[in-house]
Amino acid sequence: MHTFTSSGTFAVTTAGTDAEVEFVLIAGGGTGGNKKHGGGGGAGGYISSVVGEESGANSTVVSKPSISDSTNYTITIGAGNSNMSNGSNSSAFGSTAIGGGRGASDGGGAATSGGSGGGGGAFESGPGSGTANQGNAGGASGPTSGVYPAGGGGGASAVGNAGSGSNGGNGGAGEPSSITGSSVTRAGGGGGATTPTGGTPGSGGAGGGGAGSEANGTDGTDGTGGGGGGGERNGSSPEGGDGGNGVCIIRYPLEAA
Repeated sequence: MHTFTSSGTFAVTTAGTDAEVEFVLIAGGGTGGNKKHGGGGGAGGYISSVVGEESGANSTVVSKPSISDSTNYTITIGAGNSNMSNGSNSSAFGSTAIGGGRGASDGGGAATSGGSGGGGGAFESGPGSGTANQGNAGGASGPTSGVYPAGGGGGASAVGNAGSGSNGGNGGAGEPSSITGSSVTRAGGGGGATTPTGGTPGSGGAGGGGAGSEANGTDGTDGTGGGGGGGERNGSSPEGGDGGNGVCIIRYPLEAA
């Protein structure tokens, strides 16, 4: 097994007969919304070829790619990025996972679509959409009054939760995989922000999503493609959490090296 947390080359010397690999590929997560009323960032797109598991949006896994003797395979790992931007794409074995969408913010821009979509924010348009077979949409913002609860970013296995009442929306849950031998959940969405006057920010989705805040949002976890948490004005201009960098995990036959 090999794990790429940055771009590199999967170099095969001897593949063996009819060798195939299983992989999990995740793009970088989107940033949480900044300035104020920030929606959670969407998780990076999630693609799997692991038999018995799922790709994002509860979809069927892709076919296991074949590998050949004396061949180098380029692995590109998308960064989570910062400052109101989508995550970057990851690619391997002919598949491309799409970077997560950014969360919305009042004065900072609307939520965007991505592998999973960013959460909506007050006074902006709705949440971003997810990419088919990779992720889910973000959650809508709550009322444009009171604590202005923002929506959570979408996760690989669940839609982001809407902001409601005094609560920011939680990020959507990520997708579990046992490719490493134990179950690990990755690609969770970021939580939505609320104002610091009695609101409760949304939590990050299981799988590395950053929590929303009443100030600066929490970063998504690197190596999971988790979305960043939304930020909220609290005496200064806040930052949304950065998206987590993506990853590619490859499981291959023992003779392949």
